[in-house]
Amino acid sequence: MEMNSHPSTRPEHSDPDLLGIYLNDHLAGAAAGVELVRRIVRAHRGRDYGPQLAELAREIREDRRTLRACMEALGVRRLRSRTVLGWTVERLGRLKLNGRVLSRSPLSDVLELEAMRLGVEGKGACWRTLRALARTDGRLDADQLEELVQRARRQSQSLEALRAQVAGQVLTPPTAH
Repeated sequence: MEMNSHPSTRPEHSDPDLLGIYLNDHLAGAAAGVELVRRIVRAHRGRDYGPQLAELAREIREDRRTLRACMEALGVRRLRSRTVLGWTVERLGRLKLNGRVLSRSPLSDVLELEAMRLGVEGKGACWRTLRALARTDGRLDADQLEELVQRARRQSQSLEALRAQVAGQVLTPPTAH
């Protein structure tokens, strides 16, 4: 068996297109997340935690712009079809069985907050992946990515606290008198 005298720094199974696919999938998720958080903000407007959700929505839109900037810095072409798919998936998610046909169910609040938290967890994983890449790729700003990792962690914690509060209100049976 002949050994290559110049070992590659890239694993044999590595494909440069995989990063593009990965980031476009996350961009599709970001499109769905922006739509979902818009709906959540509208549904919770006027509640005491409405401003917290509005700030979260602003951050999520900003995170999507940052992901686009990272993709541009890496020379990754955005695939519009993936973004449209993310938007479509979010729209289809509205058709879930929630115990009501024509009106919004209180259970929708719980399920949407859970979905949003899952999306934020996925976004955090993407930031951690890019942070790891930044160690060897100067096109990425490792410090900025660390801040994004921390922000995703805070967003997830905030969504979990809110989800627990809303689930408690919606799913706790009334006490007997």
